[in-house]
Amino acid sequence: MSCSGTIEKITSKSEPIFRSRLVNMVVNCIIKDGKKTLAYQIIYRAVKNIQQKTETNTLLVLRQAIHRVTPNIGVKI
Repeated sequence: MSCSGTIEKITSKSEPIFRSRLVNMVVNCIIKDGKKTLAYQIIYRAVKNIQQKTETNTLLVLRQAIHRVTPNIGVKI
């Protein structure tokens, strides 16, 4: 017998301070030894330094930095 209910799509949770999925994805990439709080501290410290050095939106700067380091061409192996 098949399920008659609908399946809800699971969405990733946004992080608590900036409410940005981008920050959450970066944190998940830099997790060290499974310590997510340490990864959040690293990101928040970096964002604080960006905010002190530039007067622009920190999430915009983070988004631009990630866009610049991603490859333009997809590579298939």
